[in-house]
Amino acid sequence: MAKLRRPENETASGRFKRLATSRTNNILRQFRILGNLSNRGSYHYTEEEVEKMFSEIERRVKEVKSRFHFPKEKEFKL
Repeated sequence: MAKLRRPENETASGRFKRLATSRTNNILRQFRILGNLSNRGSYHYTEEEVEKMFSEIERRVKEVKSRFHFPKEKEFKL
């Protein structure tokens, strides 16, 4: 995998877009590879193993997604 060079004078928004695109594509590529494990002709697995695997993936997605949350400004009240 080629390492992307950081362009000079890159804005924070530009850096976010560049890194988010690269990192998201890496994750999607890994999901495609993970999907190869579904081939029952080559692998044996239980429903419980699959559930455990996807539960952890979903937990991590929620955890990371929550870090991007934009809280609504709430008016102060006593």
